[in-house]
Amino acid sequence: MNWVVDNLGLILSLTVEHLRQSVIPIVAGFVLSLPLGWVAWRFRLVRGPIIVLTGLLYTIPSLALLILLPAALGYSATDPNNLIVALTIYAIAILVRAVADGLDSVDDDVRQAATAVGYGSYRRFWAVEFPLAGPVILAGLRVTAVSTISLATVGILIGVTNLGYLFTNGLERRIIPEVFAGVVAVIVIALVVDLLLMLAGRALMPWTTAADRASASRAVPVRSAR
Repeated sequence: MNWVVDNLGLILSLTVEHLRQSVIPIVAGFVLSLPLGWVAWRFRLVRGPIIVLTGLLYTIPSLALLILLPAALGYSATDPNNLIVALTIYAIAILVRAVADGLDSVDDDVRQAATAVGYGSYRRFWAVEFPLAGPVILAGLRVTAVSTISLATVGILIGVTNLGYLFTNGLERRIIPEVFAGVVAVIVIALVVDLLLMLAGRALMPWTTAADRASASRAVPVRSAR
């Protein structure tokens, strides 16, 4: 514990950087997944290929992807943008299906009622369909957030500094408290972000019940960190 106390500044700075590298791909993945998920839901002929292809993105080994991205994007090997892009790809792999499944969960009678009272397709999506699909999409977003925060530690293997530094440095120097501090910090970040998303969901979707949220959580498969 002496090591942790003596290095609180280092742990805090790494935590802030780790959070930055995680939040950006979570937000970017969510924004990019909305149109893809909508297309997969709206056009049944392409639903299968879109879901399969985006799902296959998650099968790409993270270290291999981080090695290939610098050549494809033109960044230096240790540029954090490589990690951010890789994490965004994995976020899309989870969220596209969540968006499509969420829109699928909206009752057709509700859509027809919205159309009957004069809602156009654009207004109906944002005012009716998207809010009602919210619980399932939120469940997918929470899974994505936890997965992304955990997976971000892999960046240290290509020189991107974040909480993964505490793992590799602690193992090399045989400082167990350093490794433990890294594990605890990642868990705390994941729990805090998950709690914030849950509270945001309750604030933005006050009509949902606990049963609805539990059902939505079961609708999205949990994927282990790569």
